[in-house]
Amino acid sequence: MTSLTNVLRRSCTGPAVWKGPDLADSDEWVLRLSPAQIDELEAALRAVRERGVPLLKVSAGDFPLRTLAAEMERIADVLENGRGFALVKRIPVERYGQAGTSTLFWGLGQHLGVPVSQNAAGHMLGHARDTGRTMSDSTTRGYQTRERLPFHTDGSDALGLLCLRTARRGARTSVVSSAAVYNAVLARRPDLVERLYRSHFLDRREEQTPEERPYSTVPLACWQAGKLSMRYNRTYLESAQRFPDVPRLAPADVELFDLIDELAESPALRLDVDFEAGDLLLLSNHAILHSRTGYEDFDEPDLKRHVLRLWLTLRQGRELPPHFWGDMHSSGSGPGHGGISPRDVIVAHDSPGRTVPVLRRCPPTAQTKGKKPA
Repeated sequence: MTSLTNVLRRSCTGPAVWKGPDLADSDEWVLRLSPAQIDELEAALRAVRERGVPLLKVSAGDFPLRTLAAEMERIADVLENGRGFALVKRIPVERYGQAGTSTLFWGLGQHLGVPVSQNAAGHMLGHARDTGRTMSDSTTRGYQTRERLPFHTDGSDALGLLCLRTARRGARTSVVSSAAVYNAVLARRPDLVERLYRSHFLDRREEQTPEERPYSTVPLACWQAGKLSMRYNRTYLESAQRFPDVPRLAPADVELFDLIDELAESPALRLDVDFEAGDLLLLSNHAILHSRTGYEDFDEPDLKRHVLRLWLTLRQGRELPPHFWGDMHSSGSGPGHGGISPRDVIVAHDSPGRTVPVLRRCPPTAQTKGKKPA
């Protein structure tokens, strides 16, 4: 069982605690790119194209941003030490096509952190779109469907979502402060707070290697070095019940999950984000829960909803205990890091106590192969 010695039994304070209605009419979390900043992005994209650098080889040095680099550094600090999210607007994705936009997104991500693998196939740049699959299939993950995605976190320090095309109807995106939800749980049901720190079981959706367990054993909350970190995905918590060696959910677990869902969905806490084509949403998975409503898509393939996705480790990110990401049988990419270990991977050290997965051989798929940028 997880140690329960570091349970936060008082309300969180600081910039990571916010309520949606207080930010709804504010622009403090929005960066609207100016024409000069767009020119800077396009110059960086041209530099990559002229040198013929393959997409997954593009580094921050290959993608020079004279003034935007400082903005990305500021946003990285906001993700780790501030409100936990930011929205960059007005990236003219229609100018570049999917290949060019992918390179631009990857280059921006390099100025924020280190991309990590999003699945066992080693996809470093993901695509969130409807594939016709459903969550009833144990190998399916939410981003591959048009189904509603309740409030949850992803398996990395930070998440980046760049919208290429919106759906015909639906797909409302919302965010909520994890610390605000925690405070509300503490106020409503203090008897349930300690349960957040206990071991819970998350379905790995068949992303494990043959020698690993098909589920992760993790806490839902961690209080360390003055920072609250939460991870939560009720869909995976419940689907892990399909494994006979996973303990059955207790009634108090269900009460806790119900309360988290109720609070996160509450208009008093959540913030609905106007997520349009050309918008880049960046958030900390430790500080933010995010959701997406179900959607109706267009019939034409070229019009269907399409969102690019990056999982990132922040270079100045918080240290976390190893058990936060899972036990030794399902530890992802290493302590304090996140990501899903590709089936063919070697590990390099980024800094003391932190590890970075380095792909030795990328599967030959459109999502991972090192094509030269278009």
